[in-house]
Amino acid sequence: MRLPRHLPNLLSLFRILMVPLLVVVLLTKFENKEFVGLGVFLLASLTDLLDGWVARRFGLVTRLGKLLDPAADKILTAAAFISLVELNPGLVPAWMVVAIISRELAVSALRSFAAAEHVVIGASLAGKVKTFVQVIAISLLIIYNQLGEFSHLAPLSLWASLVVTVYSGVEYFVRFARLIIAGEPETKKRESPEGPPASSTVA
Repeated sequence: MRLPRHLPNLLSLFRILMVPLLVVVLLTKFENKEFVGLGVFLLASLTDLLDGWVARRFGLVTRLGKLLDPAADKILTAAAFISLVELNPGLVPAWMVVAIISRELAVSALRSFAAAEHVVIGASLAGKVKTFVQVIAISLLIIYNQLGEFSHLAPLSLWASLVVTVYSGVEYFVRFARLIIAGEPETKKRESPEGPPASSTVA
């Protein structure tokens, strides 16, 4: 089956374009907005699974995609968390969101430095768990007012997201910062500058 070469990148762009819609839905008062917001967020998150799977399954991995996919993830996550702070600062403390977003920016900086050294930093298990926990946390926080007796799960998931996010960020720096600064990263020995093999980008 032959698919358009830039389909994964189009899915990533679609995810970015859904961000303004998500923000408007979350910050506008209308009936059942929580479920509409949840639907928009989950649809955007689904494209994250699709673009990576399509790219690897059909050999459509591109250098643009390696940059665009994680950027789209971080834009979506940051926009959702910031909107939730505005919506309910008592439920979603600003300092927790600052910590989460700071981790994302720090790892992005590490990726950029590694890319300049022809190193592809693949997603670790902690990074993948971080993404999953963030999606769960944001989803529960969006529908917090509809959870009833299970409303306590929303703040608990936020704390879990903070812990996993910070841990995964520290793990990336422990694993790669020293190697990159030393100039002899193990991944560089396995991958050539002309075209590193397809791998998951940092989550």
